[in-house]
Amino acid sequence: MPAREWDESDVRIRPNKRGSRPRTKDRPSHDDAVTGRIITVDRGRYTAVVDEDMPDERIVIAARARELRRTAVVPGDFVGLVGDVSGRPDTLARLVRVQDRRTVLRRSADDDDPVERVVVANADQLVIVVAAANPEPRTGFIDRALVAAYDAGIEPLLLVTKADLRDPAPLLATYDLLPLSVVVSRTAEEPEEPEPAEDDAAGDDGEVQDAGEPKVRGVRLDDDAVARLREELDGKVTVLLGHSGVGKSTMVNALTGASRATGGVNAVTGRGRHTSSSALALRLEGAPPGSWIIDTPGIRSFGLAHVDPDRILHAFPDLEPGTEDCARGCRHDANAVECGLDGWVAGGNAGAQGPARLASFRRLLGASPRDEAADAKELGTL
Repeated sequence: MPAREWDESDVRIRPNKRGSRPRTKDRPSHDDAVTGRIITVDRGRYTAVVDEDMPDERIVIAARARELRRTAVVPGDFVGLVGDVSGRPDTLARLVRVQDRRTVLRRSADDDDPVERVVVANADQLVIVVAAANPEPRTGFIDRALVAAYDAGIEPLLLVTKADLRDPAPLLATYDLLPLSVVVSRTAEEPEEPEPAEDDAAGDDGEVQDAGEPKVRGVRLDDDAVARLREELDGKVTVLLGHSGVGKSTMVNALTGASRATGGVNAVTGRGRHTSSSALALRLEGAPPGSWIIDTPGIRSFGLAHVDPDRILHAFPDLEPGTEDCARGCRHDANAVECGLDGWVAGGNAGAQGPARLASFRRLLGASPRDEAADAKELGTL
């Protein structure tokens, strides 16, 4: 059999599985995108307010565009939305752009975790919420939150709740020398309703009630404290940060008229129960335009791995002047030789709480990772 002669008609072209459209790195400019403020994020869906404070203000639900899959989008962000931005039920827009942020509040899971977690964006003020008791206040947490606030350029404010359970004066004395606004709220739980008699243990439907379920308690709020806090929040975007059980959601409900779930404190561990699962921005009731309050879930830890150790000192203005007597390249930590902070505190310049403040500063300094190359450059060895 003679050999077959091949020509171009014998060539078979296999179709592209991804379609015939040529690939390109050029992305659309989305000049028609509308601007929205993100108020909450839940399972890949982003809720935004569009045309804020305008007659046609509406809530739009959006999904993030593929090109933004590595970009964190958080409450407080201003974003660009395209597609169906009508806000009608069962419609979904597409989130295609995140605008530049004025401020960013970050944290890490712990001090050794290099991954930064953006908490909120574009906040003007951070309210650090602690309880005078139940759960016990932790100055370490307050100091960490102050470091994060100053590092982000956000004004901090300290809110102490449940002050009728314990006098907060010793706690507040720690921060007497700081330019820190403080609001004290004398909140307390209402007494529990009396336990039903055994004969009354069955409910209206005949089923026996579970005696192990926690009882729901009412909460009294200090009207003066709410009014004082309102003055600090008007016209600002404020984020509330604190452990579970300190009363964040209770205060948010009083300020916004919302119905955020509230919870008590575990009697065994002394820790609060998580009631908020995601951060939510709410408009401050009866306040000027632009007044928002962001309630965040209770946190267990607040890492500062993202903060340069040299900037931690800015959160301790009562200690900072003492560094003028430090030798060049002093790290100010517990191993530093002839650190000026020791003499500053010993001389009473940082007040009666100076030794405790210095110890807290050095704990944070020791927990933060330090760039050895930067240290070597500072000491003149590079």
